Amino acid sequence: MIFALIVVPVLGLFFGVHRYLWCRLVRDTTTPGSRPRRAGTAALVVLPLLALGALLAGRAGVPFLLQQVLAWPGYLWLALVLYLVLGLLAGEVVRAVWLRVPARRKGREPGDGRPATAGPSVPAPAPAPDAPRAPAPSSAPTLLPPRTPALPPLPAPPRRLFVARAVAAGASLAATAAVGYGTATTLRGPVVKRVTVPLAKLPRSAHGFRIAVVSDIHLGPILGRAHTRRVVDTINRTSPDLIAVVGDLVDGSVADLAPAAEPLRALRSRHGAYFVTGNHEYYSGAAPWVDHVRELGIHPLENARTELPGFDLAGINDLAGQTEHAGPDYERALGGRDPARAVVLMAHQPVTIHETVRHGVDLQLSGHTHGGQMWPFTYVAAATNPTVAGLARYGDTQLYVTRGAGAWGPPVRLGAPPDVTVVELASLRA
Repeated sequence: MIFALIVVPVLGLFFGVHRYLWCRLVRDTTTPGSRPRRAGTAALVVLPLLALGALLAGRAGVPFLLQQVLAWPGYLWLALVLYLVLGLLAGEVVRAVWLRVPARRKGREPGDGRPATAGPSVPAPAPAPDAPRAPAPSSAPTLLPPRTPALPPLPAPPRRLFVARAVAAGASLAATAAVGYGTATTLRGPVVKRVTVPLAKLPRSAHGFRIAVVSDIHLGPILGRAHTRRVVDTINRTSPDLIAVVGDLVDGSVADLAPAAEPLRALRSRHGAYFVTGNHEYYSGAAPWVDHVRELGIHPLENARTELPGFDLAGINDLAGQTEHAGPDYERALGGRDPARAVVLMAHQPVTIHETVRHGVDLQLSGHTHGGQMWPFTYVAAATNPTVAGLARYGDTQLYVTRGAGAWGPPVRLGAPPDVTVVELASLRA
């Protein structure tokens, strides 16, 4: 019953949006029975089915090759739908204003296809009584040059059709440009951000310790081995002291994505690389990925802690692990430590910050939000997370949230570019 209460409205909204797109992009801009109308109608039947296939293929366990075939057109169409709807909604305002403004008449209504209407005939003035009469015409025929017949005016589309086509064209161009730019931003790979975080308990010997924080790489049917190499190269160029992989590494199984994850073996830092699970690891089975990450030379922190020069590094499992009885356990991760030492906690979701504060953590490193990934979802992410991106303070605890290096669903980042952040720890005693 609960499933039906959720799925039915979502599917209704999904197909309702596509009905709206068909009305504005196809019905209002084409003539019945024409080839463009048939082609547009076919596209708005096939594309939503591809999108549903892309969303459901992984959960349904279809072969990975078919997931890849469905993913590119399906997910890109979802991104286009978002910006097409936004563009068309803005166009509704244009449409309403344009159709209410009276057209200027200069012989004919613009766009109505009617030739100019002649004005009332004015009789020619009578000749003056004393004016000389014109000579009578000769009886001989006069040869006149042939008259060129006037061409009829080209029929212009009706005004309403003109407005509909203009709005549809404008929305389509804007949506395509937005999605193209966002896709290029994703495929270029993450940019490097740098932030300095002072910690009161950090000793002078650890001043300047640099942690490369990366999250939400999201290897899957779209982002594969080449994406991993871009991320690894970006991290290695920063020459960090430590690498923190803060969850959502993959969207799929080890069997399908092990080749895509292989470049992670090339990560280099003075004190190694560490990993905590994100919610997406649990969708395909977190335990096999934890084992595989360990094989790649990355150290999983499953509600665990390790001592590093000058501070402790801890990690907790993601909240989604509660479905497998492997959720976050602060007591296991932080219990028994020396409270005089600074502690940095890796936790995928920033919503855990309030529990983190209660345990006296100095700095929490998180991801999960993607910074909203695509505008205007940036506002949704900001409303549902304590911090959507960047550095913030909660009591005596600081929280840093990276936007992540990849993308979930559509490979589109607009208004929230991907990043790898180098967090430099600063000692107040330095």
